[in-house]
Amino acid sequence: MSRIEQLISDIEAYIDNCKYQPFSNNKIIVDKDQLEDMLSELRLKTPDEIKKYQKILNNKDAIISDAKEQAESILNAAQIQTEELINEHEIMQRAYAQANQLIEQATAQAQRILDSATEDANNIRIGAVQYTDDMLGKLQYIIEHSIKDNKEKYTSLMTGLENVLTVVTNNRKELVVEDEEPQQETAEQAEAVEDDSEDVVYEENDDLLDDDI
Repeated sequence: MSRIEQLISDIEAYIDNCKYQPFSNNKIIVDKDQLEDMLSELRLKTPDEIKKYQKILNNKDAIISDAKEQAESILNAAQIQTEELINEHEIMQRAYAQANQLIEQATAQAQRILDSATEDANNIRIGAVQYTDDMLGKLQYIIEHSIKDNKEKYTSLMTGLENVLTVVTNNRKELVVEDEEPQQETAEQAEAVEDDSEDVVYEENDDLLDDDI
């Protein structure tokens, strides 16, 4: 298992072990820093995996070089044999045919390795990018829904507090009205007493005037 595959497995295991949000069976609570560290490590390891497959591609040159060395060795051997054999032309043709065959085989083998390594590297890169994007998409979904849920909860809380505040305010207003009514009645009673006192004084003055006459 490559390091990228191990990191992907670790991320999957981390998500599986995360706790669910209260009153939810499909939303989890994640440690943002820990998840970002894992994703950052995944991004850092991806180029290393690609370098590993690049080394495989570089072996193509080594294979071709080795084939050329073998071909040159065959040609050298053929040249030596020409000194010992009568039909030098036939020997050279045979040697060149063998050398060309080896070169073609080595080139074909190197091309197959190159194609396979290129395909594997592309598959790893595409898979890593797609998986990373999927993980980031899930994380984005979790964060967005968490924000939405919290907004709804705070909105409900504020609405409830405003309703309670309205009730308290109305109750205080009713208390003020009830307190003002007894005070108004007391003032009216005091005015009535003063009117009665003035009537008594007037009556006493009239009696005194009558006595003087």
